[in-house]
Amino acid sequence: MDPSKDAKTIPIPDDVRALLDAPNYAHLSTLRADGSPRNHVVWVGLEGDHLLVCTDESSWKAKDMRRDPRVALSIVDLDNPYRMASLQGRVVEVRSDVGCRYMDRISVKYTNAPFPNRGGDRVCFVVSVHKAGQRTLGRFVHNPGAASSQPR
Repeated sequence: MDPSKDAKTIPIPDDVRALLDAPNYAHLSTLRADGSPRNHVVWVGLEGDHLLVCTDESSWKAKDMRRDPRVALSIVDLDNPYRMASLQGRVVEVRSDVGCRYMDRISVKYTNAPFPNRGGDRVCFVVSVHKAGQRTLGRFVHNPGAASSQPR
């Protein structure tokens, strides 16, 4: 399927895109064969209004997304964990990523270095976004050190 032809694809809102552009960890939800959800912490890349999730073919996330293309992601701002986004969509393309053509760009975003694990079974899942929203809980200040210093 040509990802540019997915009629349900929406433009990623700027506030959500800002979280995706930064090296924030995402939580990818896939569906198991029995329909129950499975969660994975992932790095995510952007290509226009599509998300890129790279992995190896033997991973559970790859198996799940090949079987059922519906996915959801949440992402939390590392600097302000009360700023977050949720996205829903579906896999519209699976690309070979031998040589880490896609993964290297994502790895540089997160680690400032190319991805170290090479292999012939690397793939990149292209996800079309159908729903996306960002929320910031403004009344909270993230200060976990203060709480941990209290006696229990």
